[in-house]
Amino acid sequence: MAITLQTEGIPRQSPRRQSALVLTALGVVYGDIGTSALYGLKQAVDASGVSTPEAVTGVVSLIVWALLLIVGLKYAILILRADNHGEGGIVALLALLDARHAPRGSARASLLIVGLIGAALLYGDGVITPAISVLSAVEGLKIDAPALAPMVVPITIVILVCLFLVQRKGTEFVGNIFGPLMLVWFVAIGLLGLKGIVQSPAILAAISPHHAVLYLSHAGPGIAFAVLGAAFLALTGAEAMYADMGHFGRLPIQFGWFAIVSPALMLNYLGQGGLLLADPQAVENPFYLLVPRWAHYPMVAFATIATVIASQSIISGAYSLTQQAMQLGFLPRMRVLHTASHEKGQIYIPVVNWLLAVGTLGAVLTFRSSDALGGAYGIAVSMLMAITTVLAALVALKWGYNPLLVVAANGFFLVIELVFVTANMTKLIEGGWFPLLLACIIAFLMLTWRTGWLLLEQERAKLRQREDEFIEWVIKTPPVRLSGAAAIFTAATTGIPLGLTHHLRHNRVLHERVLLIATVIVDAPRVDPAERIKLVPVGAGITRVLFHFGFMETPDVMEGLRLACQQPELRGIDPENITYYFRRVMVVPCGRASGMSFWRKGVFATMHLNANLPAAYFGVPPAQVVEVGLEVEI
Repeated sequence: MAITLQTEGIPRQSPRRQSALVLTALGVVYGDIGTSALYGLKQAVDASGVSTPEAVTGVVSLIVWALLLIVGLKYAILILRADNHGEGGIVALLALLDARHAPRGSARASLLIVGLIGAALLYGDGVITPAISVLSAVEGLKIDAPALAPMVVPITIVILVCLFLVQRKGTEFVGNIFGPLMLVWFVAIGLLGLKGIVQSPAILAAISPHHAVLYLSHAGPGIAFAVLGAAFLALTGAEAMYADMGHFGRLPIQFGWFAIVSPALMLNYLGQGGLLLADPQAVENPFYLLVPRWAHYPMVAFATIATVIASQSIISGAYSLTQQAMQLGFLPRMRVLHTASHEKGQIYIPVVNWLLAVGTLGAVLTFRSSDALGGAYGIAVSMLMAITTVLAALVALKWGYNPLLVVAANGFFLVIELVFVTANMTKLIEGGWFPLLLACIIAFLMLTWRTGWLLLEQERAKLRQREDEFIEWVIKTPPVRLSGAAAIFTAATTGIPLGLTHHLRHNRVLHERVLLIATVIVDAPRVDPAERIKLVPVGAGITRVLFHFGFMETPDVMEGLRLACQQPELRGIDPENITYYFRRVMVVPCGRASGMSFWRKGVFATMHLNANLPAAYFGVPPAQVVEVGLEVEI
């Protein structure tokens, strides 16, 4: 089909390694969608207003077929083949479309805005998911102990605070037990579902899609849209299958879905429906009422652990997304800590962690129940799914697939997803505004940073001296040459950095060897080590050193410099004895440069002032750093 794209770059794994990846993916990829069973059907039946057999069968049929079409067919079979050298996610799609290099005002630049909105929606999802997941698990206490109802929110707050506090310790140990725990979770909810099906075998009629169609057509527009919006909660977490493809590969994720996750979820939703057919009063909490009475408290504890796993996956995903956005120039540099020395993918970004914590705790304190949070949940995910479908279609067209097949395949899913988007929009007043507000703020900051950085670079480019002019100046009026080497970091790959020009003009000295260091982020996830370094002789003992990194990589400039100094052109230079020069740019907003309003320039200047300093970001030893101040008006 048209949405099936390239698959180069996905490494082949041994069967034993594939099995291990499947197990690990159960926790990292499927934690969110796997815990949606706690509240998905309950919210949808509540939205219908009645729990008649027709309504229950219709709602269960709707959820089952939404899982089959959107998650099974679109994501597991088709979208997972749309990879950027093995990596997935909306940032990978933006890189494939080369949208960040598009001229301002062009159609591709508009795509960049759409893509950045999609990325921002992920942060909204990251705030709501921990809140609704942990709340829905802890609310199981009210089944056997209604007196504990006032304690649900405080217990949830304590769990979430602990979750965010342990982030700086890393998730390596917990990650090793995520997969096995989630495997037990899926087996348990599947067996509970079988119990409900045996209790009311008539629920198996929901496997036929005509029950969903009949119910929606007879329910009336208002109720139908409310049910569609609530039923979409069963799909939240599907986007993780694509976003985490680079960590596990396509086949382990597909096998995990079709062999474990999908059967367990289908059985559980059918089982909850069977329970409701037998006892309409069970709509109070059909998931927990499927559990034998003696196992209620253990199940509450187990569900809480499962929701913590789901929350951890979302939080880790936010770190990864932020790192990619920084690399591609959509966000300012932030402090990134590696929590595992042997695993580069495990990172911790303090600013992101605490902003997510504030947003999540604020959501719990504002909405105070999973039912109320249901109104805030789903709208961001449904919009993200629709954006992903559009971007994947454009990539398919770029790669030369038949336009008719592209329109047919992607258009089919886009229509379904737009229906879900419209249905979720009915929840805008109830709480849907919350993730959308967060997404709008983040998208605004991303676009402001990108536009401001382009304006700043335009102004700096005007001030840079041409290489031939600088070399001619050095030759005609030779400065005092200091022994040793100096490295000057620059954002440009051409021209002479302002710091070097000012240094020579005012001090009239120049090191014998000068390295102009620049990092280049490419639109591929990773760069082959053989293509990492490019040396360009400039003249007069000056060499330009270009380091190429992928958007999934952390720029390890010091390690790259050690390798570069082993090349014949730089032999004799010791990176441990180099003086590193950085510029500290102070952005001054003014009305001279066009392209952004004055107040947005002020926002950019504030972001730039608070960004992590280049020396710290690139890991240069502080004792070898010299900073040069520079004011630039934009």
